[in-house]
Amino acid sequence: MEHVATPEIVAGLTALLLLAAATLALTERLKFPFSVALLLLGIVLGSLVRQLPQVFGALAELVISADLILFVFLPSLIFESAIHLDWRALKANLAPVLLLAVPGLLLSTGLIGGLLWLVTDLPLPATLLLGAILSATDPVAVIALFKRLGAPARLTVLVEGESLFNDATSIVLSRILIGIFAAGSMSVGTVVSGVADFFLVFCGGIATGLVLAELAAWALARVQSNPAIEITLTTVLAYLSFLLAEELLHVSGVMATLAAGLSYGHRGWMQVSVSVRAYLHHFWEYIGFVATALIFLLVGLNTELALLAEHFGLLSWLIAGMLFSRLVVIYGLIPLTNRLPGASPVSRDYQAVMYWGGLRGAIALAIALSLPNDFPYRQDFIALVLGAVLFTLLVQGVSMDRLVRWLKLDRRPLADRHGALESEAQALRHALERLPQLSQGGLFSSATADRLRREYARRLDEAEGRLAELRRKELDARSARTLLHLRSLGEERAQLHALYDHGHLDQRALRILAGLNADLQDAVRHGLELPDDRQFIDAGGAFGTLRRQLEHRMPRLFGRARHARMALSYQAHWATYQVCSTVLADLQAGAGPSTAQADLLAQYRHWRAQARDFLDQMAEQYPEFVGAMQERHARRLAVLAEAQTLRDRLARGLLDASTAETQLHARAGQLAALRAVAVDELRVDPAELLRKVPLFAGMAAAEFSLLAEHMRERSFVAGEMILQQGDAGDSLFLIARGVVRVSVATPTGEHELATLLAGDYFGEMALLDRQPRSASVRAVSPCTTYELQGTDFGGVLASHPTMAAAVHATAARRREALSNGEAGARVQDIEAS
Repeated sequence: MEHVATPEIVAGLTALLLLAAATLALTERLKFPFSVALLLLGIVLGSLVRQLPQVFGALAELVISADLILFVFLPSLIFESAIHLDWRALKANLAPVLLLAVPGLLLSTGLIGGLLWLVTDLPLPATLLLGAILSATDPVAVIALFKRLGAPARLTVLVEGESLFNDATSIVLSRILIGIFAAGSMSVGTVVSGVADFFLVFCGGIATGLVLAELAAWALARVQSNPAIEITLTTVLAYLSFLLAEELLHVSGVMATLAAGLSYGHRGWMQVSVSVRAYLHHFWEYIGFVATALIFLLVGLNTELALLAEHFGLLSWLIAGMLFSRLVVIYGLIPLTNRLPGASPVSRDYQAVMYWGGLRGAIALAIALSLPNDFPYRQDFIALVLGAVLFTLLVQGVSMDRLVRWLKLDRRPLADRHGALESEAQALRHALERLPQLSQGGLFSSATADRLRREYARRLDEAEGRLAELRRKELDARSARTLLHLRSLGEERAQLHALYDHGHLDQRALRILAGLNADLQDAVRHGLELPDDRQFIDAGGAFGTLRRQLEHRMPRLFGRARHARMALSYQAHWATYQVCSTVLADLQAGAGPSTAQADLLAQYRHWRAQARDFLDQMAEQYPEFVGAMQERHARRLAVLAEAQTLRDRLARGLLDASTAETQLHARAGQLAALRAVAVDELRVDPAELLRKVPLFAGMAAAEFSLLAEHMRERSFVAGEMILQQGDAGDSLFLIARGVVRVSVATPTGEHELATLLAGDYFGEMALLDRQPRSASVRAVSPCTTYELQGTDFGGVLASHPTMAAAVHATAARRREALSNGEAGARVQDIEAS
């Protein structure tokens, strides 16, 4: 192949990008699908290039390489889509998305490939390959339409989520089918091997992407306010996950990039500096724009309409197969997910949009272009894929607008419409309040100010009139209550992210609180009542039981994790107190009182009181810990004030840019260090607690000191289970701080036996006899206990006969009391009062 000069390549790419930018501006004004316009423009340019090569020489030199598509365009397209997908909404709709993306794509591949195999002379592996390529949907044009029309958010997630996953599945399946085609035959053995390879490559790619995403998050957490490094790390994550999976591990690079992008979009963005996030978002949007634009334009440049005419008959069968397979997949599989327990049904209207919105685009073209040059049907497949893409874009894409409007899915929810009108009225009101300042300077015409005042007063009256009309026609008492709750929860969410951005919350605390906030919003939208209590730390099910057992058996190894969980609980309640105070101030400053507003005020006062009570308990039980947390908070506020002063002086020209950058970077590092929570301020001397236990009252000083050395510190958050009735155990617990409650499960229900305070202990019979726990013990408030395990205690007794004799005498008296059925003995077994 003749060498292509670098200046000509640069000139050609520059021309294409300039055309793409101009096309985007034109299509936004005309409200025409951008990808359709790009493809048509590419075809027109291709015809001009072939007729006038001397004029369009730079474009004529551009050659599409399979490696260029595979290693440059695909990772950027997949990663950009993945990081912008709402993980929480995707998780809620994961069942229909995965059903369409994996079984649905396999079914579509079989239907398209089988039909083409019946009506053509192509071998079955080849027709299946073409079916796999054209089963990958591209939602770019549809999502742009959804945003413009205000289609429901769930519909957007369903379409975009399916596309993202079936793109990856299609690429993995295509690579395997190419291998089967190269083998020259298709037997049961090759099919079984292909299925095994599919799942190995698919799952291996996911694992690779997740591991690399964790490493990238770890690296991002150690970089502060450096756009070059942070954006480079995300770029490296996108391409390294693809390269490592494809070239070194021989698994799916696309699945690796997809998993890395989803993981980053879910958690990794919180590791990025606040000042960099917006730029990073726009950077990846631009990368996606460039990749999409170049693929469509390059395909159009290298496509001849005459080649499409030659394949018209086969293309007709192909389009019929695509439409039929899409019909079977949507209307055959979606009803299955509607029957799953707890599933949110996908309506018929949504199914219709998902069927007709199954466009083919950049990914299908990219897969076709990445076919090996020695593949005998490469040029034919490129032409067929292009023809199919043109049909879906020109016919389905252009008519999607009418379908969405006909189904009335373009009508925004009441909450969105009310919020838009309310925001418009508030903005106009604020502008009207500022207008009198124009004439106060003495150099502004009063006539101009009066004219503007009249104009804004008229617009404000119109906006308030539309808002009043909406409230009169559509806003009943229930809807008003829902809107008020959603607005308050939205204010909560904004405050939580502000607290995180200022360093007052760590990443885990924000995830927990933001997740709870989203759950509350979902409850409000579904007409459910808000809960009286906010639960931040749950038992964790089987995992929580395993965690408690590990902490019980290896407290030195897991003690720090337990302390960190207490610090997390403190952060959650502190942040709840702050956001509840903000929401209360907002509610009290709102419009006139109503029943809904009074109820919500009472709810937030209750939540704030709960958080305050918890913080007070923590301050009482753990003054050293709370003091350390408050000191860190105060230091963060001080550093934030320093940084704001530096920015103000920089803006006024009182500080040079270089010095300001150095000093602000230092403050960012201080804030990052102060974001970590203190977990070492919970130490309590167990000596005094051990002296209060009657079992050891007569112990010699040396023996007592020896026993005290074996006490192990354990901490519990409010509501956490310490001991479970029936569990095996051989430990004695002494309460250093906090309150615990003892209960026993009987056939008639749960019965409370005792409430234990600091200085009490429980579990001495298990220490002596190693019998199953006779009751459950749960922390009522944050607690610190000291544990004496049976193995350590037995070792001390074995070497100290006098102590052993005293202990066994006490144990005999306890056993006798229990055997006589004395009610107090069971409590004494726990409380030892």
